[in-house]
Amino acid sequence: MSARGPSLSDASAFILDGAAIADETLAHVAEEARALIAHGLTPGLAVVLVGDNPASQTYVASKSRAAKACGFLSIQHDLPAETSQGDLLAVIEGLNADPAVHGILVQLPLPKHIDSARVLEVVAPHKDVDGFHPINVGLLSIGDTRRALVPCTPAGAMILIDRACERLGRTLPGREAVIIGRSNIVGKPMAQLLLARHCTVTIAHSRTDDLPSVARRADILVAAVGQPEMVRGDWVKPGAIVIDVGINRLPAQAGDALVKPKSRLVGDVAYTEAAAVAGAITPVPGGVGRMTIAMLMANTVLAAKRSAGL
Repeated sequence: MSARGPSLSDASAFILDGAAIADETLAHVAEEARALIAHGLTPGLAVVLVGDNPASQTYVASKSRAAKACGFLSIQHDLPAETSQGDLLAVIEGLNADPAVHGILVQLPLPKHIDSARVLEVVAPHKDVDGFHPINVGLLSIGDTRRALVPCTPAGAMILIDRACERLGRTLPGREAVIIGRSNIVGKPMAQLLLARHCTVTIAHSRTDDLPSVARRADILVAAVGQPEMVRGDWVKPGAIVIDVGINRLPAQAGDALVKPKSRLVGDVAYTEAAAVAGAITPVPGGVGRMTIAMLMANTVLAAKRSAGL
């Protein structure tokens, strides 16, 4: 396996090409944005970055490029790492009051002296395109996706699951779903979305008794635990849909010596092992990651439409 990610030839499973599906989603978002712009409404996305974390800078740059490609008004606030919590909250309040801004994203993680929970609560819920505000979390928990803004990674994962079901000729109601990981960003909202689609859902984690046997029950297995290649092939039920949310950077293997950079990205699933058993699987890279940015753009268009009562 090269540093560029898994090869399609490594697998017998259907490969869920997140990059291609994200491009389809972005094309649809751009079409919706053009329709809004024709009626005098340009979707606006504001991204706030505090500090100089290289990974955060990369993510923010990708989001800004996607926003511009979709025709949005793209605003970026780059603040120094020593920015006080009060000053950051003032920036957010200004964006809340700006009618040209429909979506606000505060890039995480924030410096340690800033209370992230407090910052996320200040973002206006109707502009919270990350879906992290307690009001959006609550709406999702009661199944009110008509009013909620849904976290981007789980929303993108659901599109991939639907695409897999189409390919495999399956439906979701009654299927057993297991999510390994209980984070507020992925695990819990993923469970809510699958429950809303009438799946039987188990949230498992690193302390779950006999985790492999729990995973083997899953018709839909979502790995979001943050441990490289933790989910082995013998954890996967034959024919299952496997969604790997993990992104972990490991040193390059001997066979990757000529490939730069000298590291490789892997997911939370041992890809080659799992792909030999699964019915459909997401690669890393090239799977869920691209969908996250696409859904951020989709949430921004949705917020813009709602602001106009559409």
